[in-house]
Amino acid sequence: MDPTLSIITCAHNPRPDYLRKVIEALKHQTLANDRWEYLLIDNASNEHLAGAIDLSWHSHARHIREEKLGLTHARLRGISESTGEVLVFVDDDNVLDADYLAEVIRIAGQWPMIGAFSGQVRPQFEETPPEWTRRYWRRLAINEFAHDSWSNISCLEQTAPNGAGLCVRRRVASEYAAYHANGKRKVVLDRMGSSLLSAGDLDLAATACDLGLGNGLFASLKLTHLIPKERLSEHYLLNLLEAQVVSARLLDSFRSNGDAAPKQKLKTVIADQLRPLFMNSRERRFFQAQRRGDRKAAELLSNSH
Repeated sequence: MDPTLSIITCAHNPRPDYLRKVIEALKHQTLANDRWEYLLIDNASNEHLAGAIDLSWHSHARHIREEKLGLTHARLRGISESTGEVLVFVDDDNVLDADYLAEVIRIAGQWPMIGAFSGQVRPQFEETPPEWTRRYWRRLAINEFAHDSWSNISCLEQTAPNGAGLCVRRRVASEYAAYHANGKRKVVLDRMGSSLLSAGDLDLAATACDLGLGNGLFASLKLTHLIPKERLSEHYLLNLLEAQVVSARLLDSFRSNGDAAPKQKLKTVIADQLRPLFMNSRERRFFQAQRRGDRKAAELLSNSH
């Protein structure tokens, strides 16, 4: 039987203990191994993963080395090398529930109008996080919810799947790859080395809407996101916020055909200047990080024209 699903993990210098947990969860999936293949994309790691990670437990598993650094390049390599009708992107810190792949098969069959979807992402913190960080957990891809939702509106917060456990149909992935091949994506919207740019997953999911399909979030799909202690530091979260603002503005430019963002009204500009006066010092630092992201995005967009 040919594999129905392609499971793709893109990894650049992953934490060995985290990747072992990812692999262990895949070993214990309830879906029979002959229904899915596994591709571990080694994205220019310092030490080749093929020598460190044993995939012999799965008859349809392969190591693939992608030397071009960047999560987008790794994802594109996974798309080109995979054979399944549905692609499931499992990050190197995503531990799937045992029925995750079986649920993907069920949802893909029952919801043919959905082209890209994901599910609940629970956190497993290396250390108990400070309470003040809770308001920023969604930026770490944490998303727990009780009810399914879907729409055919791209990048809608209530229905847009993210990269953790992202599932896309083959025709969606192929169209996204074509955007990069034909020059429609001149800026790479994903992690590359130390860069925290993101939104490539949102762009990939939104491609489903370009094809007349929908995006969805399904409560029965569950995974655990392993979160190291350094990602709960203020320094990291400030840099993450700034990079995510840049990424969101760049994504908006792609999906509005490159049109410039409308100018803010004078009233809005004045309100933004006054708002920091009513914030505590930490809130002010996060507000300033967001504004730096706005400025960097505007500079990048002006230089691209």
